[in-house]
Amino acid sequence: MKLLFVADLKDGQQVVSLFLVSSKEIRTSAKSGRSWLQLELSDRTGRIDGKMWDRFEDAGALFGCDDIVKVQGRAKMYNDQIELTVEQVLPAQETDYDLADFFPHTKEDVEKLYAKLRDAVAKTENPWIKRLLTSVVEDPAVAPKLKRAPAATTMHHAFLGGLLEHTVSVIGLMQGVADHYPELDRDLLLAGVVLHDIGKTEELSYARGFGYSTEGQLIGHIALGLGLVRRKIDAIPNFPRPLAVLIEHMILSHHGSYEFGSPKLPQCREAVALHYLDDLDSKMGAMRATLEGVGGEGEWTERNPSLRRNLLRKDDFLSGGPAKKSAAAPASAPAEPAPVQGSFSLKK
Repeated sequence: MKLLFVADLKDGQQVVSLFLVSSKEIRTSAKSGRSWLQLELSDRTGRIDGKMWDRFEDAGALFGCDDIVKVQGRAKMYNDQIELTVEQVLPAQETDYDLADFFPHTKEDVEKLYAKLRDAVAKTENPWIKRLLTSVVEDPAVAPKLKRAPAATTMHHAFLGGLLEHTVSVIGLMQGVADHYPELDRDLLLAGVVLHDIGKTEELSYARGFGYSTEGQLIGHIALGLGLVRRKIDAIPNFPRPLAVLIEHMILSHHGSYEFGSPKLPQCREAVALHYLDDLDSKMGAMRATLEGVGGEGEWTERNPSLRRNLLRKDDFLSGGPAKKSAAAPASAPAEPAPVQGSFSLKK
């Protein structure tokens, strides 16, 4: 069982634990000519850089990316970040670990989230949309992936179950917006919410690490999702073509602009609403992850890549908490506009 996690590591601490290898490469200093094995190690609490300076050629040949390894080393502070000086690394046996220790997971109950999704679909009044959505979310080939897939690899909801959590969250936002703007077609908007990211079940790989499938790299989730939805629509006899076009348009336009990957711009009320609902939930999810993280200095977090800025830990600021001695924001580039959008033995 894994007892020591990335979030627990402190400067000067001797480390003996298991980690997932997220990346590995041999690097050479242009100045000194010295080479080392550069690793990115991770578990469900975060990621940490590791450097192995001695006897790394033979050690590095024993494992690859997405492998679980046993690491012995020492944590140290470097450029205001904790990293590991690796002394020894060996492949771990499958009996040594539980994969759940290495992948972040939604804090919500996945089955309860799935029940909320099915309940929203069941309340759909448009019979065509209801049949389409039911055919997707209850498809035995889709549902298990929908329950497990992350919504992204890094930006937002980047954890197992993240796609389902994100979808159900946007449904909650949608309900309030649809009440406020009665001119919106609630069922059409729901179709967009449920289906806009469905292609991520195929775009992302999440069996041993978060990344992209070959199809995801070559095609992307918008096109993959569009293909899935078209197949489901084609399987429903006499599905109204104009309705199909609107649903497809919402999938194609939900990123909001060409700059951020939308093949089309949102051109109906429901498509515009979907884009902003999706963008809001994505940004708030990214902020939550950054604010709950351990990086940064004092009242300020590390830089949020989605919003392109450091974030203020408001509660610390208001209470005069741990950041009292460091009230100034960390030096960084000016903010840019946000896009729309246990122990073991190691032997040689």
